[in-house]
Amino acid sequence: MSPEPATARLSFVTLEQFLEQLPPELKMLHDGGSGASLLRWVEPSELEDPTPYLPEGEFLLTAGLPFLGKGGSAAKVDAYVRRLVGAKVAALGFGIRPYFDAVPDVLVDACRRHNLTLFEIPESVPFAAIGLEFSQLLETGNARVFRQLAETNRQLMRAVLSPRPEHELLAALVQRVPVWAVLVGADGRVRARGHNAGGSNGVEHALLAPLLERLLSGSGPRVEMDSFEQPGSALVFGHPLRSTKDANLGALILGSDAPLTPAQNNVVQSAVGLLELLVRQRTSGSLAPSQLATAVLLHPDSLASGGTKQVNGLKDLLAQSLSSTRSGQMRIVQGIRVDGAADDGPVRELLQWRRLFDTKLVELTEYGFAAITRLRVDDSLQADVEKLGWRLVIGEPTELLGLQASYQRASSLRGRVLSTGKSARVDEVTWSVTGLLGREAGTMLAERLLAPVLALEPDRRDPLLAVLRGWLSENGSWDGSAKLLGLHRNSVRRQIGVLGELLDMDLNQAQVRAELWFALQYVEELAVFSELAGTT
Repeated sequence: MSPEPATARLSFVTLEQFLEQLPPELKMLHDGGSGASLLRWVEPSELEDPTPYLPEGEFLLTAGLPFLGKGGSAAKVDAYVRRLVGAKVAALGFGIRPYFDAVPDVLVDACRRHNLTLFEIPESVPFAAIGLEFSQLLETGNARVFRQLAETNRQLMRAVLSPRPEHELLAALVQRVPVWAVLVGADGRVRARGHNAGGSNGVEHALLAPLLERLLSGSGPRVEMDSFEQPGSALVFGHPLRSTKDANLGALILGSDAPLTPAQNNVVQSAVGLLELLVRQRTSGSLAPSQLATAVLLHPDSLASGGTKQVNGLKDLLAQSLSSTRSGQMRIVQGIRVDGAADDGPVRELLQWRRLFDTKLVELTEYGFAAITRLRVDDSLQADVEKLGWRLVIGEPTELLGLQASYQRASSLRGRVLSTGKSARVDEVTWSVTGLLGREAGTMLAERLLAPVLALEPDRRDPLLAVLRGWLSENGSWDGSAKLLGLHRNSVRRQIGVLGELLDMDLNQAQVRAELWFALQYVEELAVFSELAGTT
């Protein structure tokens, strides 16, 4: 038989474990076979009948006061011991002095006759020391059990955040508790199974029908019991999974050959609570997101052509999904994964973004995620997300009818975020080609388009760039650019010809001119970058 798990004991130690911690001066006068008994407490008492105040499993200590005078008669002592045995006292400790120099023979005889474990406690070992040793041992044991329970609960929580939460949660449960487990839906069908370490597959589903009927037809928190001859099924007990309105959403059925300990029952209750949370989220959680999705899927033109009542209905559903009000503004947030971001799986990521942005409207995408949130997404929240290895495009405030346009504007900045590795806010971007390109992408464009010119010596490069900038600014006008540059129009024409050959471009094409104009905006920054690179 495998050893009892640490989580099997809670608030108990055995008499044998306790004695191992006590001074060796304690002398056992009779072994009543209670070494494996679980001790609840150590209690000194000098009452003639302490049993009304003793819970089961006590180690009772006495200095013999009840046995003085007539109380020391054989009949009185025998009745005293019989009462202790009837109260299921684990052991009796008799302290030497101040009343007796040795344990009375009548007490030893009575303990042997009724098989009560008896110890002689020398004067050198005070009762207080025995009680303190027990409390310290109990505290140490409980600390170990609580650590085990904490780790078990963490494992259950990790299971809930997995891609298959119900299956993983049952697997974690049967790993920690010696049971087989079956999760059943409200329709009575099996949704998930967990097999115990002994390999038991549980009871055939058809045999569980009476138990299931009681579970799914009753009300309130309860445990329904049954018993079967199959291995691992001497005790079968079921817990209903209920909605917040006490509707039965399913059941968890467990089987074991032995009663569960308090700690194991604690694990089971945690699993039941998490399973209820899962089925509530799936079946009766917030109804607004599903209603909103259904309305938009079935009536995609409702935003553009719907009546006032219909649009207001959508606004209400959207507000409920965002924990906001109908008139509250919202914004689009897009997240882009960069190097170093952890991949925690879709379910955990989805829950993470829902929590961080306080919204139920989150979409996982090929580039990362998109969310609709009522939050402002301040610098603190942005920093928290960036620490996880993500960069954001943060949209401007908008209302329901502006969401699609806001999403498109945010999407146009994703390339910039990818190239710069920095988050961007839509309302802080200059909405021009140069503004959208950003410094890094712009200098890259300048470096590639103007490379043949930039490679020239400064005394030739700079005049050519000045002529190109002046000519383009005057929309290719020879006279206008000549006047602007203070050159003869033939000189401008000749140098533009040289530029066309160097760049291998047809400068008569509007697209070529536009690209060169944008590239020229970043030439000075490119020069700064080159100087910085040369000094590092």
